[in-house]
Amino acid sequence: MHEAALIVESTDLSPQERYRAVLAAADSLIPPGTERIAAMANLASLLYHSLPALNWCGFYRLVGERLIVGPFQGKPACVEIPIGRGICGRAAARRQTVIVRDVTSEPDHIACDPASRSEIVVPLLEGDTLVGVLDLDSPSVGRFSEDDAYWLGQITCKMLENSQS
Repeated sequence: MHEAALIVESTDLSPQERYRAVLAAADSLIPPGTERIAAMANLASLLYHSLPALNWCGFYRLVGERLIVGPFQGKPACVEIPIGRGICGRAAARRQTVIVRDVTSEPDHIACDPASRSEIVVPLLEGDTLVGVLDLDSPSVGRFSEDDAYWLGQITCKMLENSQS
């Protein structure tokens, strides 16, 4: 199957059906043994083009004590984020998914795109080791939910299982 055909474009899908389709597509795009940055690139594109109401989707990789921008889709992004700073740094420090309903209410939010209104950041963990974060932004307030956190966690776990650094 051509990889572009794996983008989940149907508007008739429920959110759970969409995420199941994205998970299946991710498994096809990222076979076992895929190089990690290539896996991140394909997954960032898949998510950006398959999930509604996103204006940024990408990865920050842990390099030393900093998060360094990795593959993404959207407007140019911050190159480096200290652990603990902003929503990405908070998720990395806590090693927990962070959902922000309205980023304008977050004094520590790092605004790369002024159109962003909500954000979800999922830590990438291999065992207890943080390797980075997945960051999704939306121009819609309240775009992300616990369901998004669950499915994005499943999808990133699959990417980590199938890729190698």
